[in-house]
Amino acid sequence: MPPSADDRERGASPVELAILFPTIMLLLFGSIQVATVFLARSVALNAAQIGVNSTRVLGGASEEDGEAQARQFVDRAGDWLAPTTVDVEKGDVEVNATVSGRALSLIPGLTITVTQTARGPRERFTEDAG
Repeated sequence: MPPSADDRERGASPVELAILFPTIMLLLFGSIQVATVFLARSVALNAAQIGVNSTRVLGGASEEDGEAQARQFVDRAGDWLAPTTVDVEKGDVEVNATVSGRALSLIPGLTITVTQTARGPRERFTEDAG
């Protein structure tokens, strides 16, 4: 009696799973890694905006205080971005803040650097044109 079609396909599912499983895991970890990078970018941009907003207002914080507030935000946000460098520069017309660091990595040895910059006009008194 010849083997039936069901007998010839026995064991096909475990073989297919063994072939597809690494690809599925790679896609899963890849998507999670992309999400961590986007989260780190969001943390860096929000920290830079906090540094700018606290420094640009009339009678606001100094550059060092703006940097401290940005670092404090990054520390409260968790380990998505570490170690962090914050640089706030107060010019005559504009305030710039740059926050950079390494995004959390799921893959050992992989380093992804994230840098975000925020700018804002410095509040100041101007003379009335009229």
